[in-house]
Amino acid sequence: MSDATPQQPSSQPEGGTPRPEGQGPDFDTMTRDIADVPAVEVITTVAVHLMSAAAVNLGLAEEGGQHKDLDEARKLITALAGLVTASATEVGSYHASPLRDGLKSLQLAFREASVVPDEPGKGPGEQFTGPVYG
Repeated sequence: MSDATPQQPSSQPEGGTPRPEGQGPDFDTMTRDIADVPAVEVITTVAVHLMSAAAVNLGLAEEGGQHKDLDEARKLITALAGLVTASATEVGSYHASPLRDGLKSLQLAFREASVVPDEPGKGPGEQFTGPVYG
């Protein structure tokens, strides 16, 4: 822990004109920053966020039972499946392979967590990935 006092954000953005106090973030700077991030990194970051949220909603996190919501998990897994399937050729197998593995694990965990499991091919995201078997 540091004894240093945290710096207050300046009302003048780097290389820009001063902003009035209380005004939000400098979107010009944020836009330049996001433009410097490779697409592969953005795609994999979004995929990891979807995986994490789905895992929490499947009850796989610490004290997971209190956060379990299979309806939310289904939506997140389906979105993840669409993203992974659509971007696989763009990000290459080096990045796509672990994303596919994580997706399959979540799909199987969903089936296991369901009181009445979906038929193969009818589970979350399986319209994009095809049937998932353990």
